Amino acid sequence: MISDYERAPAKVRAGPGQRGRLSRSGSTVAARAESGPDGRRAGTTHRWALPVADTAGLAAASVASGLSGGAQGILLRAGYVAVVLIILAATGQHRLRICLRVSDQIGRVLIAAIVPALALLACLPVHRALSLAVWSGGLVLFCRGLLYTALRAAHRRGLLTEPTVVVGAGTFGAYVAGLTREHPELGLHLVGLLDGGPPRRDLPVPFLGGPADLADVVGRLGISRVIVCFSSACRDEDFVSVMRASRPLRADVCVVPRLYELGMALPRSCLDEIWGIPLIPLRRSGRSPAARALKRIFDVVACAVMLALAAPLMLVLVIAVRLRTGQAALFRQARVTGDRRTAQITKLRTLTAHDDHDTRWTPAEQSPLGRWLRATHLDELPQLVNVMRGEMSLVGPRPERPYFAERFGHEVPGYGDRTRMPAGVTGWAQVNGLNGDTSIFDRARFDNYYVEYWSLWLDLVILTRTVAAVVRGIRSADTS
Repeated sequence: MISDYERAPAKVRAGPGQRGRLSRSGSTVAARAESGPDGRRAGTTHRWALPVADTAGLAAASVASGLSGGAQGILLRAGYVAVVLIILAATGQHRLRICLRVSDQIGRVLIAAIVPALALLACLPVHRALSLAVWSGGLVLFCRGLLYTALRAAHRRGLLTEPTVVVGAGTFGAYVAGLTREHPELGLHLVGLLDGGPPRRDLPVPFLGGPADLADVVGRLGISRVIVCFSSACRDEDFVSVMRASRPLRADVCVVPRLYELGMALPRSCLDEIWGIPLIPLRRSGRSPAARALKRIFDVVACAVMLALAAPLMLVLVIAVRLRTGQAALFRQARVTGDRRTAQITKLRTLTAHDDHDTRWTPAEQSPLGRWLRATHLDELPQLVNVMRGEMSLVGPRPERPYFAERFGHEVPGYGDRTRMPAGVTGWAQVNGLNGDTSIFDRARFDNYYVEYWSLWLDLVILTRTVAAVVRGIRSADTS
């Protein structure tokens, strides 16, 4: 039961605006959403604002620090600026926050300026490298301060605002929506709200539909910001599915934590804020074009090294399987390796032939060599060729047979979401012991964790743990 106190914020902040549901054909609301009140789109400006400001600050710092102007000095400056920009981008510091506050970012900016300067100690005197780091950190923060001041001034005049939707039209969602209208310096042009319940008539902006309509609303109205508030009208798991489906969109998505009044063990530079209400931005890096290219480069380089090292062992195993079974040593089978993608993956033969190898879950009769290969995971080595072909990745959710992939997609929550990343030879679920006849629900949960938190460091951790698991498997197989 909602008290009068809980209802008050929505009533106080309910202002003039259109009521009812937005039509599919679009309207004046759609036109205003795409351009903002001033008729100017701000999406491109906001995406490049911080990189441009940081580049200007670093360029000024490279001159102010007094580095030599020769060819070596120019190369050192350019390399230093590039590395600092890469560190800032990789740590999420090029995301323009709603709350434009420099003080929250001082630590991350200084680290990004100091770390590359340490590498220059091999080429520069200590005082030169220190001067470069101090000037760089200070001028980057100064340029950011100028940018934030200019943006706040523009926002108060209705310029360079970002079309925004709030997901969750309950009491709290309406309260957050009211804050975006009361504080124009935030730069949020509120277009409407979405929720799973019946349309509310006391909202200051249109009710745009349910959470399932988010992708359509973002694409059709050119939404730049999505604020997700908790709501009793929609289950959390439904929100998760909607958010995952909407992640390829260019909109920046932030979630209000359930217990937002309590402090979180997260750096302030990683959070955002709407007038004292903390927001947690959702990650996008794992599926960006740059991240996919980086992962592919890592796969090719690491896989080439692994193939060179493992080639003699693979040759010995192929001969051994052929001599023991009298059958072809390599076994090929169709597997789902990504979203609507299948490939013929290659493994060393470990099973005796049977008619239903594509629909049979439990392994058929295995030879002693086959059991040893499975226990040590060495039967997966030929899949390195699939990785080199671009059909798989070194690390990712394990590929499944099409029959079981379709079945689990209907029966296991979140199973279909794991195909957002290419399938891998090894994965986060496997290094945590979830292989063979183990819980499919747990596998899907671990695979989706990997997709959400992907990084090259996580790939390195998984590969290291995989090598350790193979060594343990060989030792235990030899002693049994």
